[in-house]
Amino acid sequence: MNDSQPFDIRGALIFPGLLDREAQARLVEQIRAVVAAAPFFRPVTPAGRPLSVRMTSAGSHGWVSDRSGYRYERRHPEGMEWPPIPSLALEVWERAVANARAPECCLVNWYDAEARMGLHQDRDEVDFTQPVVSISLGDDARFRVGNLSRGGKTESIVLRSGDVVVLGGGARLVHHGVDRIYPGTGTLLGKPGRINLTLRVVT
Repeated sequence: MNDSQPFDIRGALIFPGLLDREAQARLVEQIRAVVAAAPFFRPVTPAGRPLSVRMTSAGSHGWVSDRSGYRYERRHPEGMEWPPIPSLALEVWERAVANARAPECCLVNWYDAEARMGLHQDRDEVDFTQPVVSISLGDDARFRVGNLSRGGKTESIVLRSGDVVVLGGGARLVHHGVDRIYPGTGTLLGKPGRINLTLRVVT
């Protein structure tokens, strides 16, 4: 893990290149084990619209979305328990937010070349004093950060493989999203696409 010094964008802390290439490759192997135990699925919104990302989770809780709403569940939609959070993801958490409670969910999002994530807040958790930590792997992505309320000025930055973002403190509930993926900008995954991990304290 690199000695990355963070910088601030609208309250979000960006750790550029926190994970070196070797650590990224090891984390990808750990994620593949997660996906083998709890396969990717494509959630739908409460209105029935499919998300453009596919996802799964690790930890005691996993995030799901369907016509019943957005929420955390202790089991995958196919019925199996979620696998443990990858050890390297836990190391990133300790490095980025050492004084926080241990994460209970590691959400794994797979972005193909067409996937996006609109501006949203992470607010399905209970304790908003605890941060959300995001890890980027694979292709570059344009990450946008807004405000606590919807609308107003936003700023964007290109996240690269190995970058880590922390949403905490006054920025814990800022709106954020992914405008686009830049296919082929990364070689880590062996094919175009991006993996994003978000670690959260759920309860």
